[in-house]
Amino acid sequence: MMRRIAIASVLAVTGCAGMQEAQKKPQGPTTTEERMRITNQPPFDVAVCQPKALTLPQPPNEGVLVGALLLTRPEVMECLVDPKSRGEAETTRVVVKTTINEQGGTHAITGENLTPEGTACIQKVVDTRVPLTALPAGAQPVTSESTFVHEVGGSASVKFGINPGSDFSGTVRLAQDSWCECYAPFGTKIPPQLKATVDLKKGTPTPAEIVFDPVGTPEGDQLTACLQAKMMALPANIEVTELKFPYRFTHFHSQAAEMSADMSPELRFYQLDLLRNQRAANTAMAFGARATAAEIYEAVIARFQKTPQRKQYDLLPELTSKCNALVEASKASVDALSAQLQAEQQSLANVQELKAKDAAWGELEGKLQESVTATEQDVTSAQERLKADQGACPKVSYK
Repeated sequence: MMRRIAIASVLAVTGCAGMQEAQKKPQGPTTTEERMRITNQPPFDVAVCQPKALTLPQPPNEGVLVGALLLTRPEVMECLVDPKSRGEAETTRVVVKTTINEQGGTHAITGENLTPEGTACIQKVVDTRVPLTALPAGAQPVTSESTFVHEVGGSASVKFGINPGSDFSGTVRLAQDSWCECYAPFGTKIPPQLKATVDLKKGTPTPAEIVFDPVGTPEGDQLTACLQAKMMALPANIEVTELKFPYRFTHFHSQAAEMSADMSPELRFYQLDLLRNQRAANTAMAFGARATAAEIYEAVIARFQKTPQRKQYDLLPELTSKCNALVEASKASVDALSAQLQAEQQSLANVQELKAKDAAWGELEGKLQESVTATEQDVTSAQERLKADQGACPKVSYK
């Protein structure tokens, strides 16, 4: 299972190149204002607006913890968008070491190029999303280590001091995760890609005007109205008489399986990259839960075998219950792997579409094909394991 997580992580890093290419290609004609290099308009993963505390299978093991921490990636990476979270280097490395024992559990945050503000932000994310409880007395401590890497230029980032238009754009981007009410109607759907024309005027403390291009759907128009009101309240300060420029809202949703119709193939690639990462995390948690269920069932079997035959009957209900729990955990692992395979197959088809226009995508196509083949084998193995678990359960008759 750790091999599968490693493959997903490699592909996620490779996907940064895909996001860079996607951001180079605007969703419309290039204007004079755009040629002034207005920056600080990176994509926003709407999943950060829907954080949920995870309920870990008890007792948790390393696989469960690795999967749970990987599920926090959207929020962790959102912490690193803010330049206050990062030092001067282009690469920021975050390491989360999780430890659980009889006294409780902790997430220890360390890293490179990580500021105290960044550490505090990530600490809040992992403590909230992955709450930890003490292990039973006598249980062995459980540890895991998860790494997150942020690359300026390859990951969503804001940098101030470039020019007034870029500074205002950065202010908008950093505010997005506090505008979650605007995104509430979208649930697990990807919001539309939007374009607004921003008009800043000297001596005006807030924007003079912000006009969005029409979307054409009720929920899209509702979103633009909400974002327009939020943007109009932001501070603006320019030295020139007037500055007009476009702001493009590029939206992703790492929990959305259905693609948005207005996404270019390049943007679909990055959306699928986010989805694949989350599916791999779900698979890690499911395999960890299945391993825990197997250990519990094996412990009951050992107790059953040591019990005098005349008293074994009393243990049959517990034996059956724990075996049924193992079967359900095995089913969940098959389902998680099948969902991961679907996301990888979608990614492969998307890259093949991109390769038809640019042969440079060929290398990534090969890596994705390897991943699809490996996951197909994993699905087959998981299905065989499920069949074996079902066959292992005792057949009890009370007639």
